[in-house]
Amino acid sequence: MEKQTVETFVDTEKQTFNVTGMTCAACQAAVERAVSKLPGVSEADVSLLSENMKVEYDPAKVDAAQIISAVESAGYDASLKDTHVANAAQVNQSEAANDYEQRSRRMRDEMEHKKKVLYSSLILLAILMVFSMLPMMGVFSFLMSMEWMMVDGIIQLFLATIILFIQRDFFTHGFKTLFHGNPNMDTLVALGSSVSFVYGFYGLLMMAYGYGTMNHELIHSSMDALYFEGAAMIVTLVSLGKYLEARSKTKTGDALAKLVKLAPKTALVQQANGEFVETPVDTVQAGALIKIVPGATIPVDGVVVSGTGTVDQAALTGESIPVDKKAGDEVMSATTNLNGSFIFRATKVGNDTTLSQIISLVDEAGNSKAPIARLADRVSGIFVPTVLVLAAITLVGWLIAGQSFGFALNCAISVLVISCPCALGLATPLAIMVATGKAAQNGILVKSASALEELAKINTVVLDKTGTITKGKPAVASITLFNSALSEKQFLQLAASAESGSEHPLAKAILEEAKALDLELLPASNFEAFGGRGLKATVNGLTITAGNPAFMKEQGIGISAYITQRAQKAAKAGGTPLYFAMNNKLTGLISVADEIRETSRQAISLLRKEGIEVIMLTGDNAQTAKAIASKLDLSDVIADVLPADKESVIRKLQSEGRKTAMVGDGINDAPALMRADVGIAIGAGTDIAIDAADIVLMKNNLMDVVTAIQLSKATIRNIKQNLFWAFFYNLCGIPLAAGLFYPALGWLLNPMFGSAAMSFSSITVCLNALRLRFFKPAHAQVQESENSVAEVTFESLEEPEETSPEAAIEMPSTNRRTDAPHLNRAAEPKHGQAVKPMKDSDGNQIPANLKKKPLVLYSKSNPVPNPAPEVTPAASEPKLQESASYLADADQPARAIAIFSVDGMSCMHCVNHVLSALKGLDGVTYARVTLHPAAAYVESIKPIAREAFVKAVTDAGYEVEVGDQCTPLDLNPDSCKAEIAVWRKLVESIKTPAIAWIWVDLEKHVLEVCGQSAVELASIEKALFDMNHEPQKGGESMILKISGMSCAHCKARVEKALSAVPGVDAVRVDLDKAEAVVEGKDLDAKALAHAVTEAGYAVNAIE
Repeated sequence: MEKQTVETFVDTEKQTFNVTGMTCAACQAAVERAVSKLPGVSEADVSLLSENMKVEYDPAKVDAAQIISAVESAGYDASLKDTHVANAAQVNQSEAANDYEQRSRRMRDEMEHKKKVLYSSLILLAILMVFSMLPMMGVFSFLMSMEWMMVDGIIQLFLATIILFIQRDFFTHGFKTLFHGNPNMDTLVALGSSVSFVYGFYGLLMMAYGYGTMNHELIHSSMDALYFEGAAMIVTLVSLGKYLEARSKTKTGDALAKLVKLAPKTALVQQANGEFVETPVDTVQAGALIKIVPGATIPVDGVVVSGTGTVDQAALTGESIPVDKKAGDEVMSATTNLNGSFIFRATKVGNDTTLSQIISLVDEAGNSKAPIARLADRVSGIFVPTVLVLAAITLVGWLIAGQSFGFALNCAISVLVISCPCALGLATPLAIMVATGKAAQNGILVKSASALEELAKINTVVLDKTGTITKGKPAVASITLFNSALSEKQFLQLAASAESGSEHPLAKAILEEAKALDLELLPASNFEAFGGRGLKATVNGLTITAGNPAFMKEQGIGISAYITQRAQKAAKAGGTPLYFAMNNKLTGLISVADEIRETSRQAISLLRKEGIEVIMLTGDNAQTAKAIASKLDLSDVIADVLPADKESVIRKLQSEGRKTAMVGDGINDAPALMRADVGIAIGAGTDIAIDAADIVLMKNNLMDVVTAIQLSKATIRNIKQNLFWAFFYNLCGIPLAAGLFYPALGWLLNPMFGSAAMSFSSITVCLNALRLRFFKPAHAQVQESENSVAEVTFESLEEPEETSPEAAIEMPSTNRRTDAPHLNRAAEPKHGQAVKPMKDSDGNQIPANLKKKPLVLYSKSNPVPNPAPEVTPAASEPKLQESASYLADADQPARAIAIFSVDGMSCMHCVNHVLSALKGLDGVTYARVTLHPAAAYVESIKPIAREAFVKAVTDAGYEVEVGDQCTPLDLNPDSCKAEIAVWRKLVESIKTPAIAWIWVDLEKHVLEVCGQSAVELASIEKALFDMNHEPQKGGESMILKISGMSCAHCKARVEKALSAVPGVDAVRVDLDKAEAVVEGKDLDAKALAHAVTEAGYAVNAIE
């Protein structure tokens, strides 16, 4: 019997503690080890750089006092961080900013203290060297005489004692941690220096004894044993390294320091009497009105209520182009108003401002640990005890080898002082702190060190289309006129005026285009909207009707096959076509599309150069997705993906062994962002605290994804260099200090050089990490402009034989462009010469009653641009589906089928609307709607009336074609017992364009077919005859083990794909078992596997 595990929810707390006295990685490891041993502590994370500790614990088992006690027992001091801020709503600077300033102040004070200690020690050391080293070089040689030797020794003792006293922190910290069982780097320095000093003091005593006994040989040998200069030199050189290290640390937070300094101290706040008075920012509350003048820095976040300005947001977003601000626009704290004046209402103050959140994120990320540091942490925990053992072994080993005690002691002291756990401890956090600060300067907010490390391993980037690759804002792409004497501007003016009363996004796109052309909107009356299908309005005496094809037909407005073809062309180019009629005559077509960002193509190209595969994810139909992918030279596209299914796509990619990064706008991508190895939210603006994202990009610029990846790779490379140097230094330095090379090469290291080498190793790591401050992306930054206008194509087709009713309408002054190019008209044919049919730009023949007018193109950036060429997708591009399906978990089998044509669908959004309407009908177990051909297929457990289908689709804004002539056919009762998959295959095979409606009732044994004219029944009767005389279940069956299926949608796709394979009679798909059972005759295993693969899944085995 399997053991069951019951998960219990534990309410834990997270607290931050200040920890002082830590000097190296061994200290950090000792504190973590001491706190982690406490019962109830689930996580303890100590930061050496910020001198704090974050602990997650169960308050029922342990409290803050016990945690502080554990730290003190390890030999360090701790206190609970004071997170209370008086009236936080009134404090402008965040707690993170205050903490950083306090920490910076403490680091600067510490650096000044180290500087004073170092200078004092260097002066005294120089004097000490005069008495210890110069006499041996012939300077002040009288000190080597018998009369002065004792005096010289006493002077050295006196000077060395003062230096050691000045450097007493090494001894207080080092011996304190040693006595608590957690020796650190200070312990090694203190032991090495103390042993040198004690041995020198012993030599001085022996010298005095020699003077007392008149033993000249003892006096001279004792003089050689004075190690006072060595003791002083060790601590002085180490303090030099510590001072340089402290200076380097202060520079690692330069980026954060710049952010902290951005916020102004005062603001012009409106008082009760209406006057604006300069007020301390600390007193500003949400809702206050604040005035911003030219050159002023915005103190808090808010929304502009009046006035205009141009704001430089580079300090926060890295965007160098200033942004125009007007009423209703958001403004961010710490950005600068370059010109203009405006008043805004404060919405976020204190810890809630954008600046405060950025400071908090950067600070937390800089102090977090990267997984790559785990090895260094493990080594640091045992490093110092190991060095102490090695020093003892060195001492004893050389004594056993017959060397003098002085020689052995020299080697042991060298081992102690050359060993450097600091380099190991600094290798990762310094690089992480510099990198996160540098990222923030570029508008990239990294939430943790682990995210930065994972980003360097990414090999697949999944880009959500809407709002990421595209701007997420519809814009007019093309305008086509039919049989109209109107100019394109006149037509657009009328269309925009009619749409002015609509709140639909597509209507707003038309209004924006009219505004960009400075077209004045005309008064509109009798406005009437029809629930997402269209609208009617009266403008300038014209009755304007606008909407989709179904709405046009509903209003009695005919649409020719050729015009439908033009609309389909617009849809294939990635647009949504809108029909416009004036006085019940179709006048024009406006295609609205989502613009591709200027940086998307370059970013995708650069990602490929980084060796990363790029995949576009979209809920759009296959045609739109293919059109956008073609413009981006992108072959990997996954279309028809609902927001809820994005997470399963990421999961499938990960199951293939890919390291994925998901890039989305954070609105409906949260599950996918969380599932991905690295979630990247783009265009966050002021909403930077997106929980689902690991990395937040403040700008709507895909180039920042490239920058983030390049920075992460540079950071990990820097960390590896630091770790290599730290390990290499110790692996080479300790054997050299121990004298292992002395017998063969005669190499012997003086302890003074050992201490200098230890300092040099830490400084090297610091300087290498600081190189990241000069990181620059390996590409030119391209600024994204949200206000750029897409190129719009105008095309006009006119009917010269007739006079359009609107031709005589007097319009405002919106003259046609006179600078547009014109196509050369062909010469008039001679008498008797055959006239070749005219064709459009796609090679399609234009109806005889239509001829092309001049093609007019314009662009805001380019007056006469070339039309975008049709791009044929690469042959390797995966097949894209243009359908949506629904499968219900029904207890009863389906016993009725309906398949019918649907008019008015032009995109996958239409398909999904129709599908939603159909699946709401009572008894539906399976439904599928296709865009090409525009049809719906429905299975139900009971017959559904034709009127119910018509009403459901009509209410959704579309039309059902049934036909005027219907023919019922009686079915063989035995054939009605066949599996539903058999009937599904039969019904789909007999559906032709001439047949608008097929309805099957397996309970009453009836099949009905309808069309606009009498339906040819011969082929249908033959199909029914063949089915009646074929076995319903073949003599064989196969079981396919399939991976990648995760939902009912997947199940339906696999079932459909397998049912289409020749010889298949029945298919049963089981999601739980991840298998499909196929029954039929002459089954081809390869064909079945190929069908599943084409559907987007993998066959693991066939039984």
